[in-house]
Amino acid sequence: MREVNRQEHIIDATDVALGRLASQIAILLMGKNKPTFVRHLDEGDSVVVENIKYIKITGDKKNNKVYYSHSQHPGGLKTIKLKDLIDKKGLPEVLRKAVYGMLPTNKLRNERMKRLIIK
Repeated sequence: MREVNRQEHIIDATDVALGRLASQIAILLMGKNKPTFVRHLDEGDSVVVENIKYIKITGDKKNNKVYYSHSQHPGGLKTIKLKDLIDKKGLPEVLRKAVYGMLPTNKLRNERMKRLIIK
């Protein structure tokens, strides 16, 4: 097995749009910035995000963006608006959901998410 050299990237979230920040984080977690990138190996770095309370949410997303979840039972659709999610769980959860959605859906996704630290 190859030895992985992981770096720690510190990102300042002050006045950065949520989607742009999430895509930068996803690239670093996957290791796409490295010349040794291979899709089936987890060679990404760890990411520390600071000043999350100063993140920029553009447009009217706080009132219009809706997150959906379903319990797989009839009538089990649950919705929550971005504004309510921020009030209930905070901005770190919103960033986690955005990054989680940008990572590929495979067995490496949860291991990559463990390397995301939000302060």
